[in-house]
Amino acid sequence: MSRQDANAAFALSSFLQGTNAPYIDDIYARYEKDPSSVDAEWQDFFKSLKDPPADVRKNAEGPSWGRDNWPLTPRDDLTSALDGNWAEVEKVVGTKLAARAEAQAKAKGTELTPADVHQATRDSVRALMLIRAYRMRGHFHAKLDPLGIEAPRDREELDPRSYGFTEGDFDRKIFLDHVLGMEYASLREIVAICERTYCQTLGVEFMHITNAAHKSWIQERIEGPDKEISFTREGRRAILMKLVEAEGFEKFCDIKFTGTKRFGLDGAESRQSGRQGNRGRHAAPRTPQRPDAGDGQAAPRAVP
Repeated sequence: MSRQDANAAFALSSFLQGTNAPYIDDIYARYEKDPSSVDAEWQDFFKSLKDPPADVRKNAEGPSWGRDNWPLTPRDDLTSALDGNWAEVEKVVGTKLAARAEAQAKAKGTELTPADVHQATRDSVRALMLIRAYRMRGHFHAKLDPLGIEAPRDREELDPRSYGFTEGDFDRKIFLDHVLGMEYASLREIVAICERTYCQTLGVEFMHITNAAHKSWIQERIEGPDKEISFTREGRRAILMKLVEAEGFEKFCDIKFTGTKRFGLDGAESRQSGRQGNRGRHAAPRTPQRPDAGDGQAAPRAVP
C-alpha cells in the first residue's frame, strides 16, 4: 500500500478513536434496532461492518458485571460542602430539632410553631456549612507569615454573613448536635472555636482523608471549647531546637555526601519535633535495679 493509500484509509477511519467508542456503540445499537434512525452515511458504514446484531446490542449495553446503581453517590461531609446539596443534612437536623422542641414544650408548657422549628433548622444547617467551610478552607487563612509579607486573603468564604447570618444572630443559641463538641452554641462561640482551631499559627488540613474513623479521630482532638493548642516558652524553644537540628543535619549530609542519592527532610522537618514529643509522651521510665549484695557496682539511674 502506498503512502497515499494509507493516508486515504486513515482519513476514512480517523473518527474511530477510543474517546468516541461509547458514542459509536450507541449509534450502532440504534442502527440495529432501526436503520432509518441514523444518517445515510452511518447506514453505509455500519452495513459494511457486517457484525452480528446480538454482539452489537451486547456491546452497547456495557459489561455483564456492570451495575445500574454504580458509582454510588457520595454522601460525606466533603461532598456536601462542595456540591451544596444539604437536603439530607437539613432533613436529619430538622427531625432532631422537632423532637427536642416537642420535649421542651411538654416540659415548659409552651408550644413552638412550625415556623420556629424551621428557622432553627435553617440556622443549624447554615452553622454546619460555616463549620465545614472552616474545615476545608481555614488552613488557607492560617497565620503562617510572621513577617506580614503576603497580602491578606479575602475571608468572604469564612464570613457568617455569607451564610445568611446578621449581627443580631451572633448571640443566639444554635443547635449543633455535638458538632465541635457542643449540643448548642452561639454563632460567636462557633467562630471563636473555628478561628482558634484552623486560622491561628497552626494550620490543620484533614478533609481530604477518606477514612471516616481517621477523620473523626482528628476532629475529636482539635475541635471543641477545651481543645486549644498552647505551648510554654520552654516548649517552643524545644520545638525550635529540633527544627534547627533537623535542618543542620540535612545541610551536613548535603556537604558530606555531595551527589549521593539519599532521602531528604524537605517539607517534613516539623515531624522531627513531633516524633520527639511522641517518644517523650509514650516512653515509660525504667525502674532502677538494686545491685546484688557485695556487687560493689552502683545502681543505674532511672532514664527519664
